[in-house]
Amino acid sequence: MCTDQKPLLKVLYQDDCLAVVSKPEKLLTHRTEIANGDQYFALQLARDLFGKRVWPLYRLDRGTSGALMFAFDPQTVSALAQQTHETFQKQYFAIVRGTSEKTMLIDHALKPPVDPYLRVQKTEAQEAKTLLTTLASAEVPVSSGKYETTRLSLVKLELLTGRRHQIRRHMKFIAHPIIGDATYGKGPLNRALAEYFGRDRLYLHCCGISFLHPRTGTRVSITDRLDGDFAETVKQLRWVNYI
Repeated sequence: MCTDQKPLLKVLYQDDCLAVVSKPEKLLTHRTEIANGDQYFALQLARDLFGKRVWPLYRLDRGTSGALMFAFDPQTVSALAQQTHETFQKQYFAIVRGTSEKTMLIDHALKPPVDPYLRVQKTEAQEAKTLLTTLASAEVPVSSGKYETTRLSLVKLELLTGRRHQIRRHMKFIAHPIIGDATYGKGPLNRALAEYFGRDRLYLHCCGISFLHPRTGTRVSITDRLDGDFAETVKQLRWVNYI
């Protein structure tokens, strides 16, 4: 979906060497071959917002909302890139099909997705680990396969490794696909739930990041609360404690 209206980036954190903004859903992090007519990108908006060149520290998929970090100089990029997943942590909220275990470690190696724009493709499966915590569950009167209703869960996910589409692919692997995921989810169910809720999006949101500041070495933790369509769906499901 193209982004025609200029989105607004909410600043969650800013200092002399980096900033964290809240990326809206359906906004690409930067211009790519899949832009498909998009006029605005988070990188461009952040550059205009801060009045200087910026470097994204990681990418959020088009449909994923939430905390997105930009550095103001290459030295900060290099320092943060050297941090491991033990020191640079990212957490996500997602609404998924079904009810999973209360807590579980998803330890499932992933092959890099095929990228038609790369001449050399990596084919070896890479270690991939995601920590899942189920926060709330509900049942809605939307048919799913042979069932007349659908159970949904709000989960919190922490990346212990960083593979492309890791969360979305891991949730598909454990048979709890993310609602609204057109690539790894269930198309008929996504459409039925979009009609039921009256809103259509990928229910994946980067709700928090924590890292060691590249200059001071102190830990910085930033939270990005749910809002917009995600928050409205959470209210509809009576999971208001997590907004």
